[in-house]
Amino acid sequence: MWVQYQLTLPAYQRGFHLITDRIASQIPQLTECKTGLLHVFIQHSSASLTINENADPTVRIDFESHFNVIAPENQPYYRHTYEGSDDMPAHLKASLLGSSVSVPVAAGKLLLGTWQGIYLGEHRDHASPRTLVLTLHGE
Repeated sequence: MWVQYQLTLPAYQRGFHLITDRIASQIPQLTECKTGLLHVFIQHSSASLTINENADPTVRIDFESHFNVIAPENQPYYRHTYEGSDDMPAHLKASLLGSSVSVPVAAGKLLLGTWQGIYLGEHRDHASPRTLVLTLHGE
């Protein structure tokens, strides 16, 4: 089976947001999949996807704090600042984390670890809705 959906997420505030349940709920065939792979791709260059700790919300706060150190705003060497001081840092953060994640599927469930979830990394201060492409391949 191959199925593909687009999921438009509402605009989130800057930071890291768990979106695992939103993703899983958009794919009715997931519960029928015995063995497979779910690929999630974000169609934006200033937001990202990653998999990490899903239980303690301080992890998401620390992620945001650390990435702001790695890619700070208002650097004199940035040239791409057309959309504000968060513009270039948002692109850097998105490139560091990536635009897609893949998760194995078995017995109709995502095979994430006990403490894992899929995050949207929203790197803009004034974000727009974000579109994800969800592709499930399996039997």
